[in-house]
Amino acid sequence: MNTSVSAPSAYRGLIESAASSYNVPSGLVTAVISAESSFNPKAKSSAGAGGLMQLMPATAKGLGVKDVYNPEQNVNAGTKYLGQLVSKYGDYPLALAAYNWGPGNVDKAIKKYGSSWSRIASHAPAETQKYVSKVMKNWG
Repeated sequence: MNTSVSAPSAYRGLIESAASSYNVPSGLVTAVISAESSFNPKAKSSAGAGGLMQLMPATAKGLGVKDVYNPEQNVNAGTKYLGQLVSKYGDYPLALAAYNWGPGNVDKAIKKYGSSWSRIASHAPAETQKYVSKVMKNWG
């Protein structure tokens, strides 16, 4: 059964391009955007993350984003960051956990409990557990 979400047509080309540039499956990028902002480019979290991929200000700045609410800048930077996390962890669920919870927290959990999502999942915040599950389900 395929449960993958589909991006609005306005963002499909942008997602495909960014995914191709940073070697990340476009379906994964689409699933992250769906979970993060429901495709609302003006979304802002209570923690201060903004845009389609809900980039935190420091992360956005580090990735060269000038306007976090600009869909092209946001999706390119968010996909680049996601690609860096996938390369670092070699595992989609761990990369997603790091995207949501922060790489520092994931690194600490890996040191303590082991280097797989199944080993650290129960030690991650409930929000991160739900996030990883939701994105993987959305990805199909």
